[in-house]
Amino acid sequence: MKSATNYDLTKAIKLLHNCLSRQISHTSLSWLEEKRNQIAQGATQRVFYTTFSAVPRYLGKKSLTLSAEDLLAADTIRAGWNPQHWSVDQAGRTLVVLSLPHIDVEKYLWILEQVFTTADVRELIALYQSLPLLSYPEKHCARAAEGVRSNMTNVFNAVALRNPYPADYFDDLAWNQMILKAVFVGSPLYLVQGGDRRANPELAKMLVDYARERWAAKRSVTPELWRFVGYSEIELQALARVLRADDIVQQEAAALACAQSPLPQAQELLAHYPDLQAAIHRGDLTWSSFNRDRLSADE
Repeated sequence: MKSATNYDLTKAIKLLHNCLSRQISHTSLSWLEEKRNQIAQGATQRVFYTTFSAVPRYLGKKSLTLSAEDLLAADTIRAGWNPQHWSVDQAGRTLVVLSLPHIDVEKYLWILEQVFTTADVRELIALYQSLPLLSYPEKHCARAAEGVRSNMTNVFNAVALRNPYPADYFDDLAWNQMILKAVFVGSPLYLVQGGDRRANPELAKMLVDYARERWAAKRSVTPELWRFVGYSEIELQALARVLRADDIVQQEAAALACAQSPLPQAQELLAHYPDLQAAIHRGDLTWSSFNRDRLSADE
């Protein structure tokens, strides 16, 4: 039988349990473990729903504290898993969800759908953050797409940011819509995982069209969107305009886009800006350094 997960569920549970054990009382941890055991052993759906809802009352809502070793372990357990900005109750709720029996696929999916449907905002954030850890991940694409369509930015961000699920399971249409919405609502694109791997010409066209609309309205665009651009002559025309702008942040982003573009004309364009080209060739200007130096302070 095909595995229900693409990672070691036991290790993920152990990591979250260890992190919580350092921050919550023994009484709170005992309550959580008792409820998780009941759920794992087939307790009624009511026990699952009430436990999921009650987690903050017993565990609190403080930020989850993780060490560098914890974060490395998380990424090792499930590539891209990054619970760095989770809260204690979100970690607890994830453990509750991971306790659900999943041998009966239809029942498992039905129970999850019920909790998604009735969840409040904090519960939705916890659920969407847990997407990369859920069993049968390919079955949750429609639900993840619902999160992308949410008009609550913090719910949208739970799907889109620091979450490997979209890059791993969204088709190009869903992926492109997510990136465009992230630009529209001002979510930091450098926190979208798998962006370079999932870049595609249709997305680039959509982003350039968006930029041109903003320019026509005398409005600016986030420099991050240029990371996904550089597949066509029209896109290079937009990058050339950005390189001529009196804005070093935008210029750096456009230069990086040219450097990674597959088009020879992009390299010719970049050659007109030798200082930027040299910084890229030396490794002084990369997308990582750009994000760290220019954008991270705003996050």
